[in-house]
Amino acid sequence: MGIRGEATREKILGTAETLFLKRGYAGTSIDDILKLTGLTKGGFFYHFSNKPALGIAVLERYASQDFELFESLSEQADAASEDPLESLLIFLELFEAHIDGLKEPPMGCIFASYLYEVEHFSEEVRRFIADGFEYWGDMYVRRIESVMALYPPRIPVKPRELSQMIMCVIEGGFILSKSLKDPKVTSVASKHFRQYLQLLFDPIRH
Repeated sequence: MGIRGEATREKILGTAETLFLKRGYAGTSIDDILKLTGLTKGGFFYHFSNKPALGIAVLERYASQDFELFESLSEQADAASEDPLESLLIFLELFEAHIDGLKEPPMGCIFASYLYEVEHFSEEVRRFIADGFEYWGDMYVRRIESVMALYPPRIPVKPRELSQMIMCVIEGGFILSKSLKDPKVTSVASKHFRQYLQLLFDPIRH
């Protein structure tokens, strides 16, 4: 596929993602996408065989972009400090800075959006979403385990539960941010979680 073809495919995916987040997957038709992109049906079907194929492609694109973002932030945090607690706190600060730098609140999470309409998707899509959440969760678990090995927590906690907590903070933050039209909701929630980690592990005591 040439540069022009790639640009057209990206235009379709970006438009579809926006509509899926605004109207839902079921509430978005191929004609809606054609109207906004200015493409013909032939142009659309050259890239995607049907709407389910488009839905999977949008999901894969969203996951890839998010994974790249979090991996980049993780690498920056590790480069900034070899201390696991400091690195985790820096990682969250970098995430907060990224969110604060957005001009508009995040429109939402495609993973969450699809789960609200799970009856419209195949088992393949459901498994992809579950694997995606497990990927994010495992990333946090590894970091938290490294912290706990050096800084015993003040109260009993489990790495997996802390991992799920930060994912709840982020996903919930996106929903509130969209509802309240306030781009800072997610970053403020992340800041409070970061402060909780500082109190939980309190390296000064050790």
